[in-house]
Amino acid sequence: MRFNLVLASTLVLALAACQQAEPPAPAEEPKDAIAEPAIAGPETVAEQPSRFDIYAKFRLTADLSHLEDSQRQMIPLLIEAAKIMDDLFWQQSYGDREPMLAAIEDPKMRHFAEMNYGPWDRLDADKPFVEAYGPKPPGAQFYPEDMTKEEFEAWDQEGKDGQYSLVKRAEDGSLELLPYHVAYAEPLGKAAALLRKAAELAVDLEFSKYLVMRADALLTDDFQASDMAWMDMKNNPIELVIGPIEHYEDKLFNYRTAYEGYVLIKDLEWSERLARFAQYLPELQAGLPVPDEYKAEVPGSDADLNAYDVVYYAGDCNAGSKTIAINLPNDEEVQLAKGTRRLQLKNAMLAKYNQILVPISEELIAEDQRKHITFDAFFGNTMFHEVAHGLGIKNTLTGKGTVRAAMKEHSSALEEGKADILGLYMVQKLREKGEITEGVVMDNYATFLAGIFRSIRFGASSAHGRANMIRFNFFERTGAFSRDETTGHYRVNLAEFEQAIEDLSRQILTLQGDGDYDAVDAFVADLGNIGAQLQSDIDRLASAAIPVDIEFEQGVDVLGL
Repeated sequence: MRFNLVLASTLVLALAACQQAEPPAPAEEPKDAIAEPAIAGPETVAEQPSRFDIYAKFRLTADLSHLEDSQRQMIPLLIEAAKIMDDLFWQQSYGDREPMLAAIEDPKMRHFAEMNYGPWDRLDADKPFVEAYGPKPPGAQFYPEDMTKEEFEAWDQEGKDGQYSLVKRAEDGSLELLPYHVAYAEPLGKAAALLRKAAELAVDLEFSKYLVMRADALLTDDFQASDMAWMDMKNNPIELVIGPIEHYEDKLFNYRTAYEGYVLIKDLEWSERLARFAQYLPELQAGLPVPDEYKAEVPGSDADLNAYDVVYYAGDCNAGSKTIAINLPNDEEVQLAKGTRRLQLKNAMLAKYNQILVPISEELIAEDQRKHITFDAFFGNTMFHEVAHGLGIKNTLTGKGTVRAAMKEHSSALEEGKADILGLYMVQKLREKGEITEGVVMDNYATFLAGIFRSIRFGASSAHGRANMIRFNFFERTGAFSRDETTGHYRVNLAEFEQAIEDLSRQILTLQGDGDYDAVDAFVADLGNIGAQLQSDIDRLASAAIPVDIEFEQGVDVLGL
């Protein structure tokens, strides 16, 4: 899962804020693996040109001086492997991008299509911005575009809800499964070779072992062993997250995973400081505001928290809104056995704080509460969001399998909502224990409220955006915040805010445990929408030219390699 604890002011000063890298050449792959979405005719601009300027630029750099020569030689190999993931994500999300991009004459529109991995605006409910294109298929290119949910549900096929296969049309018109490692055999072979070559340069033996195992996993779609090996790594200064990982792109069922890649440089000092919080997970799980059966699973306590500077994003994590923290692996069995690792991407996080969150707070938060908008709180809220993915339960209490499978297309939004609200619950409890002493709890709450406005701008097509709409509407109904009709500024109401945290935590955890799809569907329909007043306030942010998200300059040239 994707999505922030306290950093000293020296960290803020040390991080510097500042396009996406040029798109790599498409990888070769079987002609029948993916079909390109049909277009209706010549393209025309369907959005105002200002929409193409919603991303603020940021240069992805990091201090590499502490790395050995072999480690610096490894980084370009990892970036090349990540670029292959980028190509594969294009295939999964859109298809063959070259004809579409070549047909767009406006360079700003073409760049916007590159940012969105297709002609649909990911931060505006997937609206097409090239007039020739209709709505984005909810199943992306994981399923035939003419396939209905009813046809899929009636299909008697073992493994049809698998994470690592495409659903295709056979010659007779029936449905069939095509495993990822078969559909993408050639590019995955190239990526695996790059990982094995990088493994030979690795100084850390556990990292070398992981790279080899991950290479094997790419060629078999069996990722559990490499996930276990990844959890065993503790001291590697270079990090790689790669493969088909998140389910967000499959908006039809939330079954299929999309390819992505991160290349990161670990901040070992800060990672060591953050690690102590994982030990409290079992205690915090026991204190959740739900009956015992909804918290019977015991989360792993040997998981670790790590801080990183990202030097390369590729694929799913680079599409539209950029990830600023990660909680992995998603495999429920690995989570129960070993917990998860939480990766805080501090250079990207600081960029969003400086260029987006602070300007939003100046526009929408009550003037006397703006002092509570801090980077420390933003970092802490985001970090505990990721930690909170480990709380609750992974399997329904009603025999409906995993929560993810039972909730289908709503599972990601509900899980992100859970992590957001339980992250605040963790902040409350750790402050009560004296484990967080910097600042005050109002810092976390006011920064959290400003963060809702930031994430809501991602639109209804984003799981994080829907989760934020649900929480905004719930908090509004319960009086957790109020809006001054004269100034248009929002204010945290402390007592009501804390009660709303408990009440919403209980409701989401219960919905997940019950595995009641219809109840969740009604819950999302009721709360997962933007009202007229909120939309008007969001429009104020656009009028103030506040960026919606960031884009990166990245790659070996930026790093000086």
